[in-house]
Amino acid sequence: MQIEIPYWGEELNVSLPEQNVGEIIYPNAVEIRKEKEVLFEAIQNPVDSQTFDDFIKGNETILIIVNDATRPTPTARIIDLLWDKIKDKDIKFIIATGMHRAPSEDEYYEIFGNHYPELKGKIFSHDAKAEKENIYIGKTKVGTEVYFNRLVVNAKKIAFITSVEPHYFAGYTGGAKSFLPGIAAYDTIEQNHEKALKSTAKALRTKGNPVREDIEEAFEVISKDKEIFSIQTVLDKNHKIYFCVCGETHKAFELACEKAKDVFSVEIKEKADIVVAVAPYPMDIDLYQSQKAIDNSKLALNDNGILILVASCRKGVGGEAFMKLLSEVKTPDEALSRIEKEYILGYHKAAKMAEIMKWASIWAYTKLDPKLLEEIFVRGFSDLQQAIDSALEEKGNEKILFLMDASLTVPRVASRILYKRRFIHSPTRKSIKTNNLDDFFAD
Repeated sequence: MQIEIPYWGEELNVSLPEQNVGEIIYPNAVEIRKEKEVLFEAIQNPVDSQTFDDFIKGNETILIIVNDATRPTPTARIIDLLWDKIKDKDIKFIIATGMHRAPSEDEYYEIFGNHYPELKGKIFSHDAKAEKENIYIGKTKVGTEVYFNRLVVNAKKIAFITSVEPHYFAGYTGGAKSFLPGIAAYDTIEQNHEKALKSTAKALRTKGNPVREDIEEAFEVISKDKEIFSIQTVLDKNHKIYFCVCGETHKAFELACEKAKDVFSVEIKEKADIVVAVAPYPMDIDLYQSQKAIDNSKLALNDNGILILVASCRKGVGGEAFMKLLSEVKTPDEALSRIEKEYILGYHKAAKMAEIMKWASIWAYTKLDPKLLEEIFVRGFSDLQQAIDSALEEKGNEKILFLMDASLTVPRVASRILYKRRFIHSPTRKSIKTNNLDDFFAD
């Protein structure tokens, strides 16, 4: 049987016996309305907020925060819709790079579309390591020192455009995440991301998630004296706009999370011994970003299983710290031990990977040198078919589960009733041995 796998703008074909084809998982299908209609309704009917027209009134400079090219956010299409309203206003844009690099010229066009040449002089890219550009404004309850970009600190009116999808340790992207890590200083991001090492920092969880709670507290510090208008979208599996909500940051975010869960929390029948985890464009930009596909896919993988990452990693490794750490240790346990003693930004990636490596194997088909991957306990392949064949040879006649949008899709095993022979005790009767279906377990 032929399986088509998306890979950096093309389709890869792999062949395997039909009996070895397990579930092929995509984000859930949802009803898509006309994009302009969805956006217009959201902008005209914001949640707990003034309208966008009222927000942009006056001569005050409006700073608009937008995501970088590692996100699928439909920034250009939203700017298209708003263009007639904002083109004559005093506007500036800042790219919420977090700790990522500045966009390349082609990536600026991806973000802003045909408006880029006209906006070029009004666009600024956040630099987390530029000390003079980041200003201290206070601390969160847990002590994270909050430094934000000077442009954001000095702005009186801020709009931000983002997309909301599951995030492997912040619960979801979107909301206040445009500020932290989006336009925060390196040290602030480092202090916040260290909390990703806690077990409660995971996909789909916001309440009780130490990373998300810290993000929202930092937002409260910055937002006290500002007008902020959020535009938050949820996309479907084809990156079409499924839902949009505008207005007050937190309430809009909560509504978007519910819709994102409808799309990206996907039920699977059972876990598999072999999982192919596809990191699609643009989340395949480098290994640092593609790791998200690994972390989501672990939820569909059996103990001692093989996880095969498919990601172009077209811009290389990305963050160097996690790569350096894993390449310096002899075992995943040693990596975790070193992280426990000292945290450096990026080590949360190493920790998440090392935790999986303790109970499963990670393989990868990428544009990276397989020898480079071997240094970090990942078996690299230059041929995807070879990886598939080798996995079947190693694990036997197993079914392979394909997670086609693994960077965003969070698999969950379908609830099922397990039956167990047990003794039923009654205070008025003797214990009776039974095979009745009276013992229910959801796994």
